[in-house]
Amino acid sequence: MGITKTDNFNDKQNRMASLAKAIGHPARIAILEFLLKKNTCICGDLVEELPLSQATVSQHLKALKEIGLIKGEIEGTSVCYCIDEKVWDEAKEAFSKLFGSYKGAKCC
Repeated sequence: MGITKTDNFNDKQNRMASLAKAIGHPARIAILEFLLKKNTCICGDLVEELPLSQATVSQHLKALKEIGLIKGEIEGTSVCYCIDEKVWDEAKEAFSKLFGSYKGAKCC
C-alpha cells in the first residue's frame, strides 16, 4: 500500500498489516520456527538450517528485526538473534483478537 492509502486506516490496522507482511514469506516463518524451537539466541546456525544464502537470510532477518519480532545483539564478529517477547506478545494478542472475533455465520 502506498503512503496515502495507509492514512485511510487506523494505527492498529496498519500495525497488524505490517506484522502480517513481515511474516508473509516462508523463509521468515522458518526463521521464527527455528528461533522458537531453540528458545535461545542464535548466532550462526540459521544459514546452516535454511536452504538460502547468507545474504538472503540476512535480508529476511532484517525484515523481522525492523518490525520488532526479533532482536539482535552483536557478539564478537556475529549478531545473535532471538524472539522479542514484547512484540511477539503484541502480535499474538492482535491476531488472536482478530481470529477470535469470528462467531461463525451462515453465508454463501
